[in-house]
Amino acid sequence: MLILVPVDSEEGLASRIVPRMEAKRWALIDFDAGEVRSLRFFDSRESVDADWIDFAVLENRFENYMDLMEEGMMVLVRREGQDTLEAIVEAFKFKELDEIGL
Repeated sequence: MLILVPVDSEEGLASRIVPRMEAKRWALIDFDAGEVRSLRFFDSRESVDADWIDFAVLENRFENYMDLMEEGMMVLVRREGQDTLEAIVEAFKFKELDEIGL
């Protein structure tokens, strides 16, 4: 499954999640069988070349997310302390991210 996350830089799993409006890059994580299969970075959300993205993870629940949902993505929100892609992947693995509407 593919997970889309707005980040501040292209530093692999050490990249930090940021609000959409502050994103310098967009990380696309290919997550399968409990591990990261690949991690790619894009300059903008529009430049992501995936046909289908399963999940988007946002920095906070007050961000605009309707366009992501309209594209069929389930939108999740990080919890406090889940600042890096590595922490987000671990939280995703154990279902420790919040749904946007909750």
